Amino acid sequence: MSEPLIPVPFFVAIVGVLGLVVGSFLNVVIHRVPMGMSVVRPGSSCPVCHSPVRMHDNVPVVSWLLLRGRCRDCAAPIAVRYPLVELATAVLFALSAWRLGPSVYVGAVLVLTAGAVALFMIDLDHQRLPFSITGLVAVGVVAALAIAAVTGNAGHVSRAMLSTALWLAVYGGIHLATKGRGMGLGDVALAPVLGLVLGWSGWGASLVGLLAGFTVGAVVGVGLLVSGRADARSRVPHGPFLLTGAAVGLFIGQPLWRGYLQLFGLA
Repeated sequence: MSEPLIPVPFFVAIVGVLGLVVGSFLNVVIHRVPMGMSVVRPGSSCPVCHSPVRMHDNVPVVSWLLLRGRCRDCAAPIAVRYPLVELATAVLFALSAWRLGPSVYVGAVLVLTAGAVALFMIDLDHQRLPFSITGLVAVGVVAALAIAAVTGNAGHVSRAMLSTALWLAVYGGIHLATKGRGMGLGDVALAPVLGLVLGWSGWGASLVGLLAGFTVGAVVGVGLLVSGRADARSRVPHGPFLLTGAAVGLFIGQPLWRGYLQLFGLA
């Protein structure tokens, strides 16, 4: 077996740092896209005093810590969610790099991960998954996997396409059967993108990820009902469960699936 061109620990560290930078940009996306604002202009500024954020105050996580979570100019508090989004993105990027190693496929996963963090937070805040983000993620994922296919991984294509169709059939079927009440179009649009990426990895990742999304949603839903924080009429966004299930499928879906098959003597 040939050695990877880049040592895995170094690759993981580089991708983790990239995740911090991407996470900083995702904070802008999460705030502006739901309001229809440009993510490029104007530059970042304090929402209270509107002072522009200086470049040295825009270092992911570090600047928030040095400023003690407050604006340099007016001392207004800066929400802790900003460094948490940056850290979460960095951790997910690093885990993906460690799990998959240097490859073209990991590029598709990182594109999906960046979009997933933004969509997760936007759905929690606004109960919608913007098609603009899902569409850009889909284009990036397809481009990366097309490169992977022509560089020696064409054998994954048929499984990935079948997985895409499965995820679309499940989520699209629920949307049609419930007339949109049980599943929004944002979930339907995102599902095949997840199915494509997980299907490329393997049927275990795809099937476990698909089931895990509904399982996590059911567990959280029951918890909300029991605690009185929601009732049967409450609208709970499904996107975070969909994305969490996909993460479970990506990181541990294959070994879980193998264990299931071995338990029943099918492997």
